[in-house]
Amino acid sequence: MASSRAANGGDKINVLFCCLGNICRSPMALAVFEHTAVQAGVRDRFNILDSAGTANYHTGEEPDERTIALLERRNIPYDPQNFARGVTGKDFDTFDYIFGMDTNNVRNLQRMQHKGSKAQVRLFGDVDDKQPIADSYYTNDFEATYKQVLRYSHAFLRELGLSNGGQAKS
Repeated sequence: MASSRAANGGDKINVLFCCLGNICRSPMALAVFEHTAVQAGVRDRFNILDSAGTANYHTGEEPDERTIALLERRNIPYDPQNFARGVTGKDFDTFDYIFGMDTNNVRNLQRMQHKGSKAQVRLFGDVDDKQPIADSYYTNDFEATYKQVLRYSHAFLRELGLSNGGQAKS
């Protein structure tokens, strides 16, 4: 089980964050989660952290400027070379956890997942209040997206046994 591995310092964990186009929610989730793990002093428990889209609408594009602006306002580091990409079949064997931002993402990921793959496909909100993260591309509420992603990042670290339960402010 990944959570006991992580808490005991075992194998490193690979996590993929997915939304529809991989330019708003999932790149934000990636940056916020990595920043949260660094702040908690547990970044070394993870190997690959990445983001992808369930559709290839924006392949090769940078994250949405509104996502970048929020990350910069919050002083959250992000990789400007993390260009949008689509989920691949190999992702289901590479990643331990693949988090969809909403139920449509999860449904699409489950359809794409092949039998025998190791990834646990889940709604990111399942680690806390079980709520989907609305698509900020359409809602334009990047602050609400950020608050959910930050909350779920802390909750996932707690689930893995890698947090004392506190939430550092970002």
